[in-house]
Amino acid sequence: MSEKNKEENIKKTDPEAKKPLENETKSLTDEKKEKTVEEKLLESEEKLLRSLAEIENQRRRFEKEIKDAFDFGSFNFAKENLAILDNLQRAKEAIKNDEKLKINKDLDRFLENITIIEKDLISIFEKNRIKKIEVKDKKFDPNFHQAMSEIEHEEKEPGSILHEIQAGYMLGDRLLRPSLVSVAKKKATIDDKNTGKKEQK
Repeated sequence: MSEKNKEENIKKTDPEAKKPLENETKSLTDEKKEKTVEEKLLESEEKLLRSLAEIENQRRRFEKEIKDAFDFGSFNFAKENLAILDNLQRAKEAIKNDEKLKINKDLDRFLENITIIEKDLISIFEKNRIKKIEVKDKKFDPNFHQAMSEIEHEEKEPGSILHEIQAGYMLGDRLLRPSLVSVAKKKATIDDKNTGKKEQK
């Protein structure tokens, strides 16, 4: 029997000889366990931080939704009510321009009553933060205006609003409805007209 085989047999049979090997393996597994515990702790910490961040984001989102619901919950209702004001103003114009009604003595009193209703409705809108978009002497802004037509104009600067076709409104700082407008454009010169004709050909 060789020396190597003898040593192996001694290690197998002698309990004292086994101890150093066991101690070595124990220390290796202990190190692994310690690392795993540290790693688990770091993972748990990361998960906790992620959860806290998610909770904070949800809280902010809910707060914003509550604020929006409070501020703009009446958005659709307000938008639909603009039709009442539009129809009232159209009716007033139609009555004013009706030739048969112009003869009627009570026409002015009737128009006066319609104007009172119109003012009351505008007052209710303003109390609820619904305000008309001003277009007089303003430049066209696509955030608040919708151009329905462009009209050549010598005096007005290109992009200036000439006429309001339908009034626009804001609800707080949110656009409820854009103003429908006609916008001034530069009057075409003879050279511009000629180049336009050449391009068509």
